[in-house]
Amino acid sequence: MFMLGLTGSIGMGKSTTARLFAEEGCEIWDADAAVHRLYSAGGAAVPAFEQTFPSAVIDGAVSRPKLKEIIGADPTALKKIEQIVHPLVGADRAAFLAGATSDIVVLDIPLLFETGGNARVDAVACVIVDDETQKQRVMERGTMTQAQFEAIRAKQLPAAEKCARADYVIETDTIEHAAEQVRSVVKDIRERLIHA
Repeated sequence: MFMLGLTGSIGMGKSTTARLFAEEGCEIWDADAAVHRLYSAGGAAVPAFEQTFPSAVIDGAVSRPKLKEIIGADPTALKKIEQIVHPLVGADRAAFLAGATSDIVVLDIPLLFETGGNARVDAVACVIVDDETQKQRVMERGTMTQAQFEAIRAKQLPAAEKCARADYVIETDTIEHAAEQVRSVVKDIRERLIHA
């Protein structure tokens, strides 16, 4: 089984690209979706948060807005939150990999390089689009202010640096162009698997 890490900064088209890989027969594990599962009512992270940050648990689920407040008030809280969440996310990923049957699995991890996750995959694909399109896509979602977008962008490695470190770069300017590049990445990996 070939593990391909998929990464890219906010608004670069990563989710759409992941769907394109799924259409090519790859199984997808999404780090953000894993965190949502862990935080939801009955999720594996809830008991740990009830002990460490009881105010973050509302109606049996971990509240992201509440976590943001906690981190805002206490800069050391983020480290504690990561110590709870990272091992659980790792366990979720391990369970996914144990059950995966496709020849290529795609691990969709926004902060792949930032967290050193690139060391745990066979290759990395990075999605990219020009700055203007990126900003336009994020602002069209209507979920954050321009200041919030800039703050997130500042926390992420520069897109050019991610692409320089990646094995494959997928430009998501149009869906057709992205799909064509995904097919070519999958073809390349499958050829490598045959000749391995």
